[in-house]
Amino acid sequence: MKNIELLVLDMAGTTIDEDNVVYKTLTDAVNEYGYSVTLEKVLIHCAGMEKLEAITSLLKDIRGNEADAQPIFENFSENLKFAYRNLEVKPINGTEKFLLSMKTQNKKVVLNTGYTHEIAQQLLDKLHWKENVHFDALITADDVSESRPSPAMINLAMKKFNITEPAKVLKAGDSVIDIEEGKNAGCGLTIAVLSGAQNRTELEKAKPDYILNTISEAENLL
Repeated sequence: MKNIELLVLDMAGTTIDEDNVVYKTLTDAVNEYGYSVTLEKVLIHCAGMEKLEAITSLLKDIRGNEADAQPIFENFSENLKFAYRNLEVKPINGTEKFLLSMKTQNKKVVLNTGYTHEIAQQLLDKLHWKENVHFDALITADDVSESRPSPAMINLAMKKFNITEPAKVLKAGDSVIDIEEGKNAGCGLTIAVLSGAQNRTELEKAKPDYILNTISEAENLL
């Protein structure tokens, strides 16, 4: 099997179960602005994207007014902070054990996300996941100028840990955009998981190397 030194793992839906609250909140924020979209449409269209970009793209798709994206995004961000404050967040089955196991094998684990740093940190605090214990670095949409599927976050993760060959990197996520991000970075391994936003039919479109039920199943591959 490929010699993987760095794992870049998406957060919500891949390592963390937050009951799709992000996309439910996003759906509500769009609909509060007078539109009518379903959660299903939002999941297909917005999963894994930086959220302002996701809202803009969704509005374009439903022939809405793209100027509404910014106020919808602001409303969404406020509502999400509130939703997270009261939400019970848990790791996806087997994830915590998997992370600790990767660390004992001296692999670097980077959590990456299309969220802001503030929201990502809020999730980690709820899980009591600590840097250098469960993961080695957190990279969010705030850290890069180009959002997924640009490989910017993966490139930054590689730079942080002096890994020069993308073949030594594994990227895992629950959305097509995660897999595209991994492929754009030239990752040695791309893994889609069925524990989050998108189903097998959607995920197959991105042609990941593997589709697993949860990220902890990747232990057998490594």
